[in-house]
Amino acid sequence: MQRRVLGLAIAVVTVAAAAGCGSSSGTGGSSSSGEGKNTQVKVGIIPIVDVAPLYLGQEKGFFSSRGIDLKMESAQGGAAIIPGVVSGQFQFGFSNVTSLMIAQTKGVPIKSVVNGAASTGDVGKDVSAVAVKKDSPIKSAKDLVGKTVAVNTLQNIGDTTVRETVRKDGGDPSKVKFVEMPFDQMPAALDGGQVDAAWAGEPALTIAKGQGARVVASPFAETDPKLTIATYFASTKLAQENPDLVKRFTEAVTESLEYASDHPDEARRTLTTYTKIDGEVLKNLTLPTWPAQYDMASLEKLVSLGEEDGIFGDGKPDLDALFS
Repeated sequence: MQRRVLGLAIAVVTVAAAAGCGSSSGTGGSSSSGEGKNTQVKVGIIPIVDVAPLYLGQEKGFFSSRGIDLKMESAQGGAAIIPGVVSGQFQFGFSNVTSLMIAQTKGVPIKSVVNGAASTGDVGKDVSAVAVKKDSPIKSAKDLVGKTVAVNTLQNIGDTTVRETVRKDGGDPSKVKFVEMPFDQMPAALDGGQVDAAWAGEPALTIAKGQGARVVASPFAETDPKLTIATYFASTKLAQENPDLVKRFTEAVTESLEYASDHPDEARRTLTTYTKIDGEVLKNLTLPTWPAQYDMASLEKLVSLGEEDGIFGDGKPDLDALFS
């Protein structure tokens, strides 16, 4: 979902420098196909369950009714999406909030504009969880001490929340060993004994459970039941120079989030239009919640945990500037 953001600042500075002051697309935040026609807006996304409302909203006309011709472009993760937004390649992007916080502390000029996804708050049935093999001696989070746990990105929202879960269960989080691994490789790695446990997101989590894996911790829900996981963001340049576009995009996404929340079956069906998820996995996977507003208390908790883990270096995220 997200690659390591440690080298992100360098990548963004390089991209931004190449872009100079920005093209008309970067400055205006969009390109238009003609007078009176919709504005084309590109959004850098990761093709995962979290972004289902965006596709559903496009289908329902929530964007076109606001003069937006929405185009989703898939990327590997924040390492590609964040520089793409800053350079004007994308007008908006989707990222987990910890990646945005890390980027901001490195001086990357970005601003979250609307919520994306949140935890279900349901321990044992959340959009991500720590899974172990059926016959594993690991029974709870504290048993992860001394064990190897796979996460999709080191020094990010995954290991930060896993450590908090271990801490809450009475274990020493500094003694957990994390290894970086793409979500889609986790079920096989877990089944083959390459790792002791895996912090897996959907649909990898449901696939792993289908192979007999057990859930021993739900880091998102256990860190904060209202945890804001990911948001849609823009460059500060776009936010300052084209506030009308940002307003229209925000309104369309908000309507999409509300509709998806009220129609989860339609949101689940939408997954088949942009992923290869189907069958029993589609039926059984857990969807995130899609509140229209950020939960600022949960974001403050992530800042506190991130500082404790040292992922922000010498800086500290400015939540008012990033999420206001």
